[in-house]
Amino acid sequence: MTPPVIHRVTTLDFDLQPWSWPFADQRRTDIAAHFAESRMTKPQLWNGRILLARHPVLTPDRFSAGYFEADFASFLAWRDWGFPDQGVFNGFGMGALRCADGAFALGEMGLHTANAGRIYFPSGTPDLDDIRDGAVDMAGSVAREVEEETGLTSADYRAGPCWDCVVSGAATAMIRILDVDMTGEALRARIESHLHRQPQPELAAIHLVRTTSDLTAAMPRFVTAFLQAQLK
Repeated sequence: MTPPVIHRVTTLDFDLQPWSWPFADQRRTDIAAHFAESRMTKPQLWNGRILLARHPVLTPDRFSAGYFEADFASFLAWRDWGFPDQGVFNGFGMGALRCADGAFALGEMGLHTANAGRIYFPSGTPDLDDIRDGAVDMAGSVAREVEEETGLTSADYRAGPCWDCVVSGAATAMIRILDVDMTGEALRARIESHLHRQPQPELAAIHLVRTTSDLTAAMPRFVTAFLQAQLK
């Protein structure tokens, strides 16, 4: 498997383009059956509309791509079946919460989610709420996901000027450092308090990473690659 590659850019340029995904159209019956089976074990799964991407272009300071609308069931099947259409990728934003003592705060996904047990930064595949003036607002997507998962708003952190675009197979994580003026333990306690107030939180636990020895197999390769570069 090809190791993840990190490209640092300052500008993201993502147009929304009308396109019908042949994979989704041609395998609609199989996709519906797969989603029905998935919901038998995770009934909270919802077949909403999401945004996937194609035609990525990376230059020294810019990452561009064309996004298109798809349904979550098609995305889930494409992922679970090993990404059969390699012309499409999942391009999503992540907010790397970095504490005043240098610790990074990551969330463990709850058992009811599609990525149960995985540990990574607040994130999510962009959806229709992230469209602004015909383009995908990745900064807005990150801010929304951070608030939904942790309760933190843009007033609680300082967003860095750069994006580390980590290309790992069919996934491209666009990671932006968000600096928080509190220690790792204090931030974890604040987020856990937020989770305890939710009837069904998306996150099951908060993990702090201070050194590479804190990395685990539950963290995706794009997350560990980013952290290894940050913690050198």
